[in-house]
Amino acid sequence: MIQIKRVYDAPAPQDGYRVLVDRLWPRGVKKEALKCDEWCKALAPSTRLRKDFHAELIDFAAFSQAYRAELEPVKAQAQRLATLSRTQPVTLLYGSRDTQQNHAQVLADFLRALA
Repeated sequence: MIQIKRVYDAPAPQDGYRVLVDRLWPRGVKKEALKCDEWCKALAPSTRLRKDFHAELIDFAAFSQAYRAELEPVKAQAQRLATLSRTQPVTLLYGSRDTQQNHAQVLADFLRALA
């Protein structure tokens, strides 16, 4: 099972393996305070893609397509998390305010397709 959760939400036992998937450390969160098992920057969108999306230079559909293309070269790391999700819950942690259109949604779908 692969799920997503904002880093600002309280951890729960059903989260399982918690992975921060942002390239930047989330604002206002102390490193020792965030309960996560791994920080996987390699699976985060590139800085340029992230900035283009937040500046509304591209829409979510274009962002998703470009981000999926960026995930292909790091598919081995993605596959590791997808495989792990077969035996325990994996929770992708993200800092975005938008809970509907964010990179964690795209990454979760990508991982589910690999699992």
